[in-house]
This record gives sequence, structure tokens and C-alpha cells, in this order.
Amino acid sequence: MSDNNSRNFSFAFFVARRYLFSKKSHNVINIISAISATGVAVVTAALICVMSVFNGFENLVGTLYSAFDPDLKITPAKGKHFDMNNPQIQKVIHFNEIKNYSTTIQDNALLRYGDKQMPVIVKGVSDNFEEMTRIDSIMYDGKFYFSDGAFDYAVVGFGVAGILGINPYFFTPLEIYAPKRSERINILRPDKSLTDVKTFVSGIFFVQQAQYDENYVLVSLDMARSLFEMDSTTVSAIELQFQPNVNANKVHKLISNTLGNNFVVQNRMEQQESFFKILNMERWFAFAILCFILLISSFNLFGSLSMLIIEKKEDTQTLKSMGADNTLVQYIFLFEGWLISFLGLIIGIVAGILLCLAQQHLGLIHLGENYIINSLPVSLQIKDLFFIFSMVIIIGFTISFFTAKFAKNSNKKI
Repeated sequence: MSDNNSRNFSFAFFVARRYLFSKKSHNVINIISAISATGVAVVTAALICVMSVFNGFENLVGTLYSAFDPDLKITPAKGKHFDMNNPQIQKVIHFNEIKNYSTTIQDNALLRYGDKQMPVIVKGVSDNFEEMTRIDSIMYDGKFYFSDGAFDYAVVGFGVAGILGINPYFFTPLEIYAPKRSERINILRPDKSLTDVKTFVSGIFFVQQAQYDENYVLVSLDMARSLFEMDSTTVSAIELQFQPNVNANKVHKLISNTLGNNFVVQNRMEQQESFFKILNMERWFAFAILCFILLISSFNLFGSLSMLIIEKKEDTQTLKSMGADNTLVQYIFLFEGWLISFLGLIIGIVAGILLCLAQQHLGLIHLGENYIINSLPVSLQIKDLFFIFSMVIIIGFTISFFTAKFAKNSNKKI
């Protein structure tokens, strides 16, 4: 039985291949078949390009964040702070997979510079913060340091500097205010309920992401402790740096299991979860629209196969007189439709890959001088090609199946 089915498949594929490349008596069938294959090719190429562009932007943003965000960040599950001497924390920071770690204290504060003021997030970082990140690569002006031996300094975001008119070469002091933790707010003299520190500005960083550039001020860990009245073992977060070539996902899982439910452990993508969620939603929304366009364009395939079925009725009757059944006829037109889809798919994949490689190496589409990169970023990924290939094959097979079923039913009536 299986041998008979195999012979039927082989014969049906042979006939379908002959039908695909043979000249039809009605030239319009060739034209519609070409249009069907072209439609599949164009949408397939578009899918590859769109997915690659989203990948490119994701990699670009990930690179920007990596200059500021650590490989892994540990924060308390409840509250804002925790004790650095926690046994679980001490165990984690001594894992062999951890190259370095830094402690941070972070909270809201009021910033005043001259006659201007604004609310900000003050982040106190330990001395090895510069080693943990690539902060030097995102310094817009000045240098990254917190002390010159005589004065304390802060590093502010590009947006904060723009709003307050800060320049690292000015000698105007930067005043930072935060509510006192040990006292209740004095309604009559609210200024007495605030702790304040004064510092100068050593530099301006530019992550090119508003959530950092327009909100963050970096200070030394000692200054943050003084401002927020924290003791020497209290921290807001611990930031970890991995050893080279470690399995990041494996280490992430190991640390999460070690710390349990008392702490939240986030990798780089989880630290920017809202942004990457939005980007992912946009990616799949664009993919769904293009798949819908592919589905509509595939109806040309239905028209092409329907006309071919009508034209080849005499051939099918000849085959039936030679012993072929209606199932074999269905296989022929099923393979015919599938071949048209497959031809368009291969052309589209090749075209899409070539376009992406050309954009990657030649920068065909330029973004202009106001953008952080010169040309549209693209990144080809094998998983996207496989997914697109599967989707096009499924849609082509579905359209071909129902059209071939129509051919089988129409032959039953003759």
C-alpha cells in the first residue's frame, strides 16, 4: 500500500512539474501563475527585511543599554533596600561565574542648579562602576570621576544637563535634596526636613535613551549614603558582571534559584522589559500584517490553479481512463500549487537575504545626520528565515489543498 502511494506521489509530482513549466493554451494562465509566484516572492522578501530591521534595532538598543546596564541586576522583591551581608547575597557574589560586582543606592531627589530645579533619580555607584560598564563610551562631555582629591563631583544625563543648563566646565555647584528618613516633614519649615549635598559636575553621559538621559544623576556611593541616610551595608541593588564565555542564561537561572523569592534577578532584557515588549509587539504586528497580505496575494494561486484545472480536464480524463483515480488528480494540482508557492518562496528568500546583506554592508538606506547611526540597522537571523519559510509553505499548501480538492470533486461529476 505504501509503495503504491509512493508511486502516486512521484507520478503526481512529475506531472505537476511538467504543468508548471509547459506552455498553456491560454497564455493568461502563465501570467496568473507568474503573478502568484511574484506575489509570494515579494511578500517573503518583505517579511525577511522587516524582521531583520527589527532585529537590527533590538541589537542597537541592546548595545546602547549595555553601556549602562549590568549583565545581571539583583533587587529586593519587597521594599527598596536590603542588607549586603545577607548570606544568600554573599554566596552569589562569590560564584566562579561572576567576574565583578558593584553595589548601588538609588532613590528620588530634587536637583537644583543656579535658579533652576527638577526631580531626578540619584544613583550612587561604587568605585568599580567604570569597570563594570562601558560608561566611557557614552560620555558626551567632560570625564567620568567623582573626586579630584579636593571636591566631590557628579555625572549627569544629557537631558538633565540640557534642562538645567549644566556645563562640566562651569564652577556653579549642583545642589541635591532628599527627604530625611529619620524625621517627619515639618509643614512650617519643609526645608528643615531635607538632607542636602553640594557637588560639582565632572561630565555628561549620553545613553540616547530618555529614561536615563533625562532622569539620572550618578554620584559616589558615599555621597548617596550621606544624602539618603543609609548605613554602610544597606544597598538598593547589586550589579553583576559575568566572566567571559559563560552561559548567561544558565548563570541567571542558578542565581535566581539560589536567591529564591526574596530577590528579583534581571538580565539586560528584563531590566528594560517594557521597551523590549513594545518592540516585540511591533515586530509581530508587522509580521501579522504581511502574512495577511501574503494570504490575499495567494488567492492568485487559487485563480491560477482553477483555470489550469479547467484547461487540463481532457488530460485528467485521459489519466482516469488509464487507471488513475480522483485522489491522484488531487495530488497533481496540490503539487502544482505547492510548486508555484515554493518557487516564489525561494526567489523571495534569496532576494530578501541579498537586500539585507546589501543594507548591512553598503548602507543603501541612509537615516540622516540627526540619528545615532548612519544607515538602517539590519540583522539576519536563521530562526526568522525558518519561521518565514514554514509560514509561506503552510499558506501555500492550504490554498493548494482546497483548490486541489475542488479539482477532485469536479472530476467526480464527470
